[in-house]
Amino acid sequence: MTPSLADPAPPVPPDWHALPPDEARHRLGVGATGLSLAEVAARRRESGLNRFVALRPTPLLTILLRQFKSILVLLLIGAAAISFATGDQRDAWAILAVLALNAAVGFATEWRARRAMEGLLALEVNRAWVQREGQLLDLPAEELVPGDLITIEAGQAVPADARLCAAADLQTVEAALTGESAPVEKDATAVLARDAPLPERRTMIYRATTVTAGRGQAVVVATGMRTEVGRIGELTARVGSEQTPLERRLEQLGRPLALAAVLTSALALVAAAVQGTPLLLARQTAIALAVAAVPEGLPAVATITLALGVRRMARQQALIRRLPAVETLGSTTVICSDKTGTLTTGVMTLSALRLAEREYTLPADASAFHHAGAPVTLASEPRLLAALRIGALANRAEARPAAGGWTTLGDPTEAALLVAAHRAGLDPATFRAEWPEIGELLFSSERMLMATYHQGPEGLTGCVKGAPARVLDRCSQLATASGPLPLTPALREELLAANRALAARGLRVLALAEGPVGAATPESLRELCFVAFAAISDPPAAGVRETIARFRSAGIRTIMITGDQEATALAVAASLELGAGHPQALGGAELDRLDEAGLTEAVRRISVYTRVSPEAKVRLVRALQQAGEVVAMLGDGVNDAAALRTADIGVAMGRRGSDLAKEAAEIVLADDRFATIGVAVEQGRLIHDNVRKAVLYLLACNVAELAVVLIAAAAGWPAPLTPLQILWLNLLTDVLPALALALEPGEANLMHRPPQPPGAPLVSRRELGIALGYAAGIAAATLGAYSWARGAGLPPGEPMAIAFLTLAFAQVLHLGNARQRRHVSSWRRAIANPAALAAVGVTAALLLLTTAWPPLANLLGLHRPSLLEWGVVLGLAAVPALLGQFMKLRRR
Repeated sequence: MTPSLADPAPPVPPDWHALPPDEARHRLGVGATGLSLAEVAARRRESGLNRFVALRPTPLLTILLRQFKSILVLLLIGAAAISFATGDQRDAWAILAVLALNAAVGFATEWRARRAMEGLLALEVNRAWVQREGQLLDLPAEELVPGDLITIEAGQAVPADARLCAAADLQTVEAALTGESAPVEKDATAVLARDAPLPERRTMIYRATTVTAGRGQAVVVATGMRTEVGRIGELTARVGSEQTPLERRLEQLGRPLALAAVLTSALALVAAAVQGTPLLLARQTAIALAVAAVPEGLPAVATITLALGVRRMARQQALIRRLPAVETLGSTTVICSDKTGTLTTGVMTLSALRLAEREYTLPADASAFHHAGAPVTLASEPRLLAALRIGALANRAEARPAAGGWTTLGDPTEAALLVAAHRAGLDPATFRAEWPEIGELLFSSERMLMATYHQGPEGLTGCVKGAPARVLDRCSQLATASGPLPLTPALREELLAANRALAARGLRVLALAEGPVGAATPESLRELCFVAFAAISDPPAAGVRETIARFRSAGIRTIMITGDQEATALAVAASLELGAGHPQALGGAELDRLDEAGLTEAVRRISVYTRVSPEAKVRLVRALQQAGEVVAMLGDGVNDAAALRTADIGVAMGRRGSDLAKEAAEIVLADDRFATIGVAVEQGRLIHDNVRKAVLYLLACNVAELAVVLIAAAAGWPAPLTPLQILWLNLLTDVLPALALALEPGEANLMHRPPQPPGAPLVSRRELGIALGYAAGIAAATLGAYSWARGAGLPPGEPMAIAFLTLAFAQVLHLGNARQRRHVSSWRRAIANPAALAAVGVTAALLLLTTAWPPLANLLGLHRPSLLEWGVVLGLAAVPALLGQFMKLRRR
């Protein structure tokens, strides 16, 4: 059952962000010198260690026991118990062997997935600078308590949630917590509203975030599970797991099969009592009917089909943590995705340089800037070279090539400028050598710019980058194609309008300027020459747009859920053609004000949700589920973990995903590529189709067995099959041929048809009718052969062998009807699945061995047929298969 949207949320912590620093310290009872050691010990007894408690992995015993939850498995266990009770131990042990094989395959697959996940989850040991009793100490982060005064600086991970007391040009990256990829500027003196959303709380620093610039001092307000990260962890842990669509559909199928087994057995006993049949023979017929009604191979076939899907998806870099999750992706109707690091690269990148007259873009896969679709050399446009030089010199980040990308250190925005210079064939180290630095003006929240001073070819030069309006205020000239021109008020307004247009596209804009200076002082940064706007973004990841288009053709809707700001989210959504290219957005504050009816209406039309908290993500997923959708959630951050666990299928990124996200997900993408989800969805649909084909094949075979035994009993004939023969028959004709269906290639329309409706059964009424028709044909052929053998005056026991072999070969040949919706009579289609041909050959050989090897023949009570008898067996067995192919050809 889908959880209610109104489930209570974890308790909300105090509004520390809205308190002045002195008030926060006063409430926490800490002075300027920090806590005393005695106070630290007392608080640790109350708050515990500053540790994050990870989600507990599924115990091995639980993994083993859930292999026996199916109603069909329970029915077979009951049949084995009855066989033991009545002394028929051969049947009992044979049934238990089938069950043990199924459980072993399922357990081994899930256990391997758990071991693989343990290798993905990294454990970090952080340290923190803490002031206690007037001394600055370097301690393990787990020893922090509320009230501790901590010092942080660039490059450090924030060890706990804390209220800033002082900050100097402090910036942090909070993408894992909020989804916002750009660095966040912090300000200890900012005045914030109590209801300010978490991404806008500039007075706070949070655990699981990283300091990229500046330094600061803060007082710890929450540790361990009381931090924002811990609160999300508790929210995640509260979400229970539910059945997958395949599990629900198999259970729906299993109930009527179990009922059929019980009713037919009871009917046979009543008929035997009316006809005066001996009790031993009546019991044998009843058990035979019960065994015939249950497709023993179905649990094993479903498990192995899923396991084969796990292997195929592992080769595609998708790690499956729970077996039925493989098929759930194939049933998905809505994919909810985080933006940063999922739909986008998660890396700040220079997208364009806007010069005075035009914009030059830098495509993701290009080493040259482009204008109007054509590449532009730096020699033909020297202002591009000047802009890249300014961005590389007024810079404190580091960037160097690495396998599959770049290794960067420092502010992501500055790193983007360095990477762009490298991609354009320039070396920032050469710039630094040719333009030696003699001074620096650090970035500050008041100036909103930074500058470096260099001894260049034309003397002392200042290189400036920063907020467009602040940089333009220091400029008196504009670099144009024909040389510098005076920056008139009209030109200045044109540039500011260009800046607003870039920002409206969701781009982060920096202004780049340079000019001669008299000294390395802030006052000398006047009369500069504006060169370019640098437009920086977190661009869509490779293959995402194509994958979303593929989902659209498959009837799957894609929704973006992000903690980022609306302009950025809408720009990315439009470039990916979400919402048919015209996405509508809903902010977190508006979402929180919606009641359940309003939210249900919103989820039908909104494709972008911004500034969304972890709790709101969970609420959105549940609203979609209550609307009847099968929801897949993609994410990589701590803030995604609860939604990942709530969704029908959670998918996390393996490389850059947080540990909590990977623990909460059921599928982990080892290559972090969104396109891998497209492959996984296709595999999920293929698995669903192949499980359905296997079910239809098994239904036809088992209903035919039921009909043969039941009709023979109603006619007063001797039982044509014994329980052991039926069990052996099912082991031969059910398992190998049905498993071959697991390797059947996908049909042409696999990703060009809508997903299966969430409430739809595994087998439709039409498909069930077709399967029953096949069963009738197989039963008629078997009873015809049995009747012929009885009428031919064959010795006792031989008619049973004729019935057994006719039924067996008819089931084997029926595999051709089960493989495709279309016929497989052409050579190309016949050999499309070599496993099916091999299954027919191996099963036929085993059936021949059944009568040719005396120990097995004696065990089953069978004899070797004569040449005439073989002709009757094979001739009648081929009739249902040929009729099926003829009908498919006729329908075409």
